[in-house]
Amino acid sequence: MNKKLRVYFTSDTHGHLFPIDYATGKPSQTGLLGCLETYEKDGNTLVIDGGDTIQGSPFTLYSHSQASVTHPVATVLNRGHYDYVTLGNHDFNYGREHLNHYLTSLKAKCLCANVTDVTGTMPIYPADIKVLENGLRIGIVGVVTDHVNLWERPEHIQNLAISDAFTAAKRNLQLVKDRGADVTICIYHGGFECDLETGERQSDSSENIGSKICQELDFDLLLTGHQHRTIEGCVVNGTYVVQPPANAKQYLAIEGELTPSGITFKSEFKSPIATYQKDGLNLVLKVEEQVKKWLDAPVGYLDRPLDPRDKVTMALEGSSIVNFFHQVQFEATGAQISCTSLANDVKGFKQEVSVRDVVSTYVYPNTLCVLEITSSVLKAVLERSASYLDLDDDGKPKISDRFLIPKVEHYNYDFFAGITYTADLRRPVGKRVLEVLYDGKLIKEEDTFTICMNNYRLTGAGGYEVYKTCPIVKEGQIEMSELIINYLAKQEKVTVTHYPAPKFIY
Repeated sequence: MNKKLRVYFTSDTHGHLFPIDYATGKPSQTGLLGCLETYEKDGNTLVIDGGDTIQGSPFTLYSHSQASVTHPVATVLNRGHYDYVTLGNHDFNYGREHLNHYLTSLKAKCLCANVTDVTGTMPIYPADIKVLENGLRIGIVGVVTDHVNLWERPEHIQNLAISDAFTAAKRNLQLVKDRGADVTICIYHGGFECDLETGERQSDSSENIGSKICQELDFDLLLTGHQHRTIEGCVVNGTYVVQPPANAKQYLAIEGELTPSGITFKSEFKSPIATYQKDGLNLVLKVEEQVKKWLDAPVGYLDRPLDPRDKVTMALEGSSIVNFFHQVQFEATGAQISCTSLANDVKGFKQEVSVRDVVSTYVYPNTLCVLEITSSVLKAVLERSASYLDLDDDGKPKISDRFLIPKVEHYNYDFFAGITYTADLRRPVGKRVLEVLYDGKLIKEEDTFTICMNNYRLTGAGGYEVYKTCPIVKEGQIEMSELIINYLAKQEKVTVTHYPAPKFIY
């Protein structure tokens, strides 16, 4: 007899619980509360989240420092009757204690086979067998990209051993098969390194190994995230794969049917509704009201508004937003050179700056650090940044596919201050930088410099692996958003410094 199952899947919701655009304060058809209002849960339905759940919105930035009996994000997932979650790389950003508060507040079981708590106190499990009402035995394994080891601050993952994601998935796939699973599911907080249609490899990094999982393992269903792509459903090497967009803009409703000839799936995106029932959400609603007041509070004044422009223009001509970030970083670290980047989407700053401006423009929980680098290292990272642009058929600059496929990564283009450089976009990647000047003089082979950057870039992420060879001079403990707020608060009006943009020849 044929047997059916249904899966509701969210991932990378990044603390977007409410139907609101935090950048503008206006209503928006988004939010986890609006998703779960439409779930139709029964004994043959699983509700699953793929991680990056407790970081990424002003709500989570504010609430992570507020004491509460139950974690507010867990309260919402409990309301949606989630069965399983896995961990995303950003779920570690606020440290072990906060992560444990989230997990112990959850009614769902956390499956993350390549994360082991060496103290044995955190409720993290590798895999599980769920028996549905119709008797189907569902074997479920969770894993997170092991690049958490590269990106996360060491104190945040203290006593957490994060091992190879593929090895853990393979080992636990066999475990659930041995336990008689009829259907196997992998919840993978990671994406794909190859084109899903052609199989062409698009990345040499092991950050995303979804294609390898499909090629070498035989899960029936692979639930992916991390890349913020929209994959409504397709078959890759016999495995059905999906990925929802970020920030709870949509979720996936997946229908599976097991017949004597095997398991088949179909899926579709569903949008959250704009309303939700407020009963049982007193804690969450109270925090949200506090967040609104906090976001609208003025924190300082600039000499002019700082507005974003299109990505190509900012790369070619510079950005007043970036210049302001440099200004804060120089003041905080005293380094000779500053490098920073912009998120894929940025709000910018009004002349009267509010907290909303800050947290919607500098969206990551980064701290700052200072490295000592040589001239050769500096040239190497400038070459990486110079690969951000290519020339179209008319010889005009465009964003390179290297920063768009398989994942949009504008945040991996670094802007520099304290130096100026010239790069020729007509030349091959890796041989574009023609000259670099510091203090108006060409740098010499024997020169060394101090450079400040965020703790994400410190790890070499984004194609800047050469930083891993450099000695660390200092590491800060205050998040960049707080540094920006403090910088504004101690001055009557901030005049934004102009730092020259690179000279790109094309």
